[in-house]
Amino acid sequence: MTRRDIGTDDPRVRVRPGKGTRPRTKKRPSFEDAIPGLVTAVDRGRFTLAIKGQTASVQAVKARALGRKGIIVGDRVGLEGDTSGTPDTLARIVTLQERTTVLRRSFDESETGTKEKLIVANATQMLIVVAAANPEPKTGMIDRAMVTALDAGVKPLLVITKTDLDAGEGLTREYEKLLPVYLLRREDYDATPSSTVPTGVPATTTTPPDPSPLVALKAALEDEVTVLLGHSGVGKSTLINALVPSAQRVTGQVNTVTGKGRHTSSSAVAFSYRGGWVIDTPGVRSFGLAHIDADGLLAGFTELATIAKDCPRGCTHREDAPDCLLDSHPECRARVASFRHLLAEIPKPY
Repeated sequence: MTRRDIGTDDPRVRVRPGKGTRPRTKKRPSFEDAIPGLVTAVDRGRFTLAIKGQTASVQAVKARALGRKGIIVGDRVGLEGDTSGTPDTLARIVTLQERTTVLRRSFDESETGTKEKLIVANATQMLIVVAAANPEPKTGMIDRAMVTALDAGVKPLLVITKTDLDAGEGLTREYEKLLPVYLLRREDYDATPSSTVPTGVPATTTTPPDPSPLVALKAALEDEVTVLLGHSGVGKSTLINALVPSAQRVTGQVNTVTGKGRHTSSSAVAFSYRGGWVIDTPGVRSFGLAHIDADGLLAGFTELATIAKDCPRGCTHREDAPDCLLDSHPECRARVASFRHLLAEIPKPY
């Protein structure tokens, strides 16, 4: 082999060897043996995962092979490495399964414009949590959450907490025809159904008591992936603790001056529950719908969408729309006002 000419005979000059001529392979690992897992928490690039049939949670990082793909709570992934869950061990997330649903919200940053935040993946239900009082309920929040859920193909449910402070009759009347509504009181969290029969009373003559709202809610969450959504202070963490006592979520108080709750959850966390999962999320201050167009918004108001089918062709359904049939249904006045308020946030098409 001839010596490569380096332009000098000085023995002190060292030349870095040239690159090899072997071509780079295009074959990539298939990860067929990756162990399936579910992401239950995300914290600064570290992921907590559950593996079916394994008690210990697994800590993992995202493999470079996934590139810039984001991973959120609820994602189903494939794992390699140490998946024993032993302290100080770390696995790698090497695959990300296609999501069946994605819940998201928009938020505005004055300098960078509107952005989207992914809330949770693969949810089947959204449990919208509002308080009947302290803090006062906001129907706009309920409507925004319903629109987001229906747009993502997720079933919405409504829980009204603190009904020992206010019966919540107004909210119940407004929404009970649109989605399942559960009214919870403080005593419901502590009630334990009795399975004993009073002494001397034949079992055939006893009438089982109606299940408490919390018992009925628990049945609705079985075998489902349910994400809880609501403002701070409405009782999401308290409800999670009632559903999953081992969760031990921190609860907070409502500020008596501002009427707003304090954030007690900083990130979404999933808990195993009766064949499914319940996912606690941080309280939201705002819930933008910039990721949803006018048609998607109307679809979220199911009763108004039925009326709007007979509107004149090209009707925008806005306040200045001529002959809009939404104006001919006074019984829906409040819902129409809420819909148009949200519709005003969507730019008019040119």
